[in-house]
Amino acid sequence: MNNNPRKKEIISKAARLFKKRGYSAVTMRDIADSLNIKAASLYNHINSKQEILATIIIEIAEAFTSGMVEVQTPQLTTQEKLQKIIELHIDLTVKNPEAMACLNNDWMHLEEKLPYFVKMREDYEENFRAILKKGIAQGEIGSRDIEIMLFSMLSTLRTLYIWYTKKDGVSAVSLKNDLPVTLLKGIIK
Repeated sequence: MNNNPRKKEIISKAARLFKKRGYSAVTMRDIADSLNIKAASLYNHINSKQEILATIIIEIAEAFTSGMVEVQTPQLTTQEKLQKIIELHIDLTVKNPEAMACLNNDWMHLEEKLPYFVKMREDYEENFRAILKKGIAQGEIGSRDIEIMLFSMLSTLRTLYIWYTKKDGVSAVSLKNDLPVTLLKGIIK
């Protein structure tokens, strides 16, 4: 993101509004009102509501892409890679639940950047799938339906922002300790 502090503030406020009401329901006037400025003043820092959405979503999607690249080092076992993916989701969710909400709920409103985002998302999922396939082939994880494993893990991780922001008393540390174990080993003793 740009180093302009006012632009960062605008994007941050907009992300909160998008999370609360959805991209389509938020106007530039709503964003300006939340900042106690005139809507016309927003255009000194940004070009459009679409630019704000694209900034929010592309920034976090690129963080996931970078994290996935780091996870794919050959020295790591499948379990270590999966643990790091889970930790990546936790870190990004805890750091910016509003961006996670936009990523999950408003990505389809991207215009110019939509193909770029969809490609990143597909590549991320394919890399995740490849880790699971390799883990099964090497006997590191149980031989189960890969699509069900992928769906189960990603469904939990992608919606973590909904649950985490409502749970007082659950620390990021506790989440990083318990969620990987729960997702990777289950709950049966």
